[in-house]
Amino acid sequence: MTAEHSYRQPGTVLTDHRFTVPLDHARPDGEHIELYAREVVAAGKDPAALPWLLYLEGGPGFGARRFVGRQAWLDRALTEYRVLLLDQRGTGRSTPANRQTLPLRGTPARQAQYLAHFRADSIVRDAEAVRPGLTGGAPWTVLGQSFGGFCATHYLSAAPEGLSAALITGGLPSLTATADEVYESAYPRMERKTLAHYARYPMDAERARRIAARLASRPAELPGGHRLTVEAFQSLGILLGSGDGSHQLHYLLEDAFVPTAAGPELSDAFLEAAQALLSFAGHPLYALLHESIYAQDPAAPTGWAADRVRARHARFDAAKTLEGQEPLLFTAENVHPWHFATDPALAPLRETAELLAARTGWTPLYDRARLAANEVPVAAAVYHDDLYVDTAHSLETARAIRGLRTWVTDEFEHDGLRAGGPRVLDRLLALVRDEA
Repeated sequence: MTAEHSYRQPGTVLTDHRFTVPLDHARPDGEHIELYAREVVAAGKDPAALPWLLYLEGGPGFGARRFVGRQAWLDRALTEYRVLLLDQRGTGRSTPANRQTLPLRGTPARQAQYLAHFRADSIVRDAEAVRPGLTGGAPWTVLGQSFGGFCATHYLSAAPEGLSAALITGGLPSLTATADEVYESAYPRMERKTLAHYARYPMDAERARRIAARLASRPAELPGGHRLTVEAFQSLGILLGSGDGSHQLHYLLEDAFVPTAAGPELSDAFLEAAQALLSFAGHPLYALLHESIYAQDPAAPTGWAADRVRARHARFDAAKTLEGQEPLLFTAENVHPWHFATDPALAPLRETAELLAARTGWTPLYDRARLAANEVPVAAAVYHDDLYVDTAHSLETARAIRGLRTWVTDEFEHDGLRAGGPRVLDRLLALVRDEA
């Protein structure tokens, strides 16, 4: 472990840390990779006197959030914790894994084998590898947002001795559901969220159909090589999982067309905004590993589950929708094979993605017996009708983890931890301390 630099932001002192960990924790003498984490302490506090809180970001494939000062939930955390913002392996300033670096591994088969070590089980073992050097061996509190909650649930299964408490927001995974079952439950939610958006903004139903018709006849070629197809346009529904996402989508759609000498065309502003929302350049592991987070059966590949299940939900077929009068439905956290043809950040990794989709031998992530005997204080915020995580699945898991206390709320969408400021973290802390 090395501490590189300490510096200040408004109300905080930050320290950069770097760690070296095995790529495969089962082979500690083998290849190693680097992890980066940022420590945050409130200005004026003595770090040595504070317990640690480890933050695990959502994803997979996103580095820890880059806060400025004491934003959002961090303000509440800093009143009593020394916070570690970990860039999970392959993300942020940790050893990167993307179209530029993965070819260094060699063939797509070798790339896929490498990426098989980037799931929640490896992330938790990373955390356990660095914890003793930071805490002196003391357990720490983990805060897991979305996929970070999946990691926290695995932590409870695999290394509960490392935890003094677990706080989960929008990320209680099913302990048993297959990838197909996850998406079977997801498509109806996508439809409900789309129709709720049109109920709020009725004019957007016709706007979305008009944009879809244009893209169905002629996909838009964007600068840099991104190709906006009608299916890619539908995936802008990922916005509908956040508190202000419906409003963002509305503003995006209202300025989609401009008059030109050749007639109305999709505007440069619309295309640039759509590309920024849809590009995987900053988080390619999200696309490469997304379905693997649901892989539980060592004998069964995920096999592009979102794509396979979508075919059974004809209302999401844009071509059929445009033939009739039904509203165009948006999708959400779905990764499809065509993503690796339309996004230049993913195109070089297409064969690697196919190998990961076909992979078997995934390690089961959750030990139900150990969770049933859990002794770590746990609290989870479950967002009612969460677009990204099935509420019924989360509540079933909550019942399976001994002592877990839930806060079920429709005040927030999936991004409640960010949008709710200190309130969500404050509530979870009160629950694990039996103060609420």
